[in-house]
Amino acid sequence: MTQRKSESARLNLRVKHNQAPALAASLTTEASFDLTGDNSILLVEEAANSIVDLRARWNTLMRGLIASEHVLCIGGDSNE
Repeated sequence: MTQRKSESARLNLRVKHNQAPALAASLTTEASFDLTGDNSILLVEEAANSIVDLRARWNTLMRGLIASEHVLCIGGDSNE
């Protein structure tokens, strides 16, 4: 069955990173998340009333994570 753009949708993202708590801090106001694996794995959960809305949330989420990753790299921390 094909999902329609107007149907609600959910995504789960798993990110393994040696600075996962720093990445999580950047999401404090953006999404629900948990840290696992001795704080090396960031689990992000996002939901929206439509696929279009979820796509917009995904884009915002990814821009925030990418910006945080760049800042961490500038600070001299290596990542996975």
